[in-house]
Amino acid sequence: MSQFEFTHRRKNPLTGKWVLVSPHRNNRPWLGATEQNAPSNLPEYKSTCPLCPGNHRANDTCNPAYDNTFVFTNDFGALTTQATDPSAVLNNDNPLFEIEQATGECRVICFSPKHNKTLPELSVAEIRAVVDTWKQNYIELSAQYACVHIFENKGEVMGCSQPHPHGQVWAHNHLSTEIQLEQDNQRTYQQNHGGNLLGDYVKHESADGERVVYENEHWLVIVPFWAAWPFETLLVCKDDIRQFGQLTDTQSTTLAEAIKVLTTRYDNVFNCSFPYSMGWHSAPSNLTDNSYWRLHAHFYPPLLRSATVKKHMVGYEMLAESQRDLSPETAAKILKNASDIHYSQGNHNE
Repeated sequence: MSQFEFTHRRKNPLTGKWVLVSPHRNNRPWLGATEQNAPSNLPEYKSTCPLCPGNHRANDTCNPAYDNTFVFTNDFGALTTQATDPSAVLNNDNPLFEIEQATGECRVICFSPKHNKTLPELSVAEIRAVVDTWKQNYIELSAQYACVHIFENKGEVMGCSQPHPHGQVWAHNHLSTEIQLEQDNQRTYQQNHGGNLLGDYVKHESADGERVVYENEHWLVIVPFWAAWPFETLLVCKDDIRQFGQLTDTQSTTLAEAIKVLTTRYDNVFNCSFPYSMGWHSAPSNLTDNSYWRLHAHFYPPLLRSATVKKHMVGYEMLAESQRDLSPETAAKILKNASDIHYSQGNHNE
């Protein structure tokens, strides 16, 4: 049993936020809502899917017959490249009603032409193609925008409207709230301690091992000490890489391997297509000094006890601070013990 099996709080050094850890609550009876399992018998191609090769999307654009990854401008993007001029509103100097212009680009990245293959069901080579596509789009967009967000929402429970495996890229010049928080805290850590926050953290976690889920030459997957979601993980580069566009061929291949292992173990925890939201955090491209940054990705899965019971971030979590029932150390042990062979291939966790 972990030494942390008592009620306590932990601080997230990247954001400055706290999380309340209450391990004794994980065994309480559950009478709340349950989720539906994602269908496991999806076809390889679906004629009504707007992301499948050769199909028409909402704007009547026809997808090409792609056989690898496919990128297009989001038909319903939250950001547009065209700035409007609401000068009467923007010139308001009342501090209670701050507003600023927001422009940018939103793209969709299809991971595979196959409608029924999520990341853990792709080969390492196929995931490497996704990594290369992420890198290419990051390089293109970071040349114009300071902040580039690469992310994936997997599963209906995380708001994904299409089961076809895909992610998104949003790019803009303002620093998003999470990036601003991480920037401020990483910079402050360097000023106060002389080191790189995530670089130092990687060394501590790799040496300790209790929260490590997977590690290879260039990447570390851990349940962070400050995790808020039950099976939250942090995927961080062990090398001094600050932006996604800096990845070498070797780092890209080992990243694909790490993603394959992590997402496979996720699915094997409850023998289901494990939902999550994940996203990459890179140093903003307009910094003159980004030495305090380290490239990393956050995985936020909502499932708590089974394929149908999720963690609800409500009440205290919304009005006070994050709270979790499963200790990060216990979550790491569960993920570490999950098989690397996907359950759909005959593996079954007991």
